[in-house]
Amino acid sequence: MVYPIKFVYSNSKYVLLASAIFVLMTIGLLILSEYIFLEPYVIAHLPSGSELRFVLIVILSALSAFVIPMNIFRINVLKSSKQKMGGGIFGSIIGTIAGACSCGPIGFAVISTFGSVGATATAFLTNYEIPIRIIAIVILTVTYFTTVKSLKVDCNFDS
Repeated sequence: MVYPIKFVYSNSKYVLLASAIFVLMTIGLLILSEYIFLEPYVIAHLPSGSELRFVLIVILSALSAFVIPMNIFRINVLKSSKQKMGGGIFGSIIGTIAGACSCGPIGFAVISTFGSVGATATAFLTNYEIPIRIIAIVILTVTYFTTVKSLKVDCNFDS
């Protein structure tokens, strides 16, 4: 299982892509979750009791940064077989979107735009933020294992 990972990340392009995804996704989710404030100064604040949400954001960002470049590598290897490519990318996209469910300041715009439906959606996402992020982490973990298995089979790596 280690050899496909070493093979993919031996290329500096994929290491740079993974680093960029991790940094951008972490900062974006921390801003959306109101852990980083940009006005009037750039300030980071971790309220007591929200450590689990913070850790879930970091885990989600790390898994996304680890899985997405592997799937991009897989797409480059399997250019001729589009049917084999769909599962890994689909899992990565669903896991990433599900993990970015924090509403924070966006919730007010959703409420004012969509009325009661927006308020209901915002309340749902706020109440079930932790379980949704855990499900997203599980989806990304399953995507990781299926991607590694697919790379082993398609690239003929010896175990």
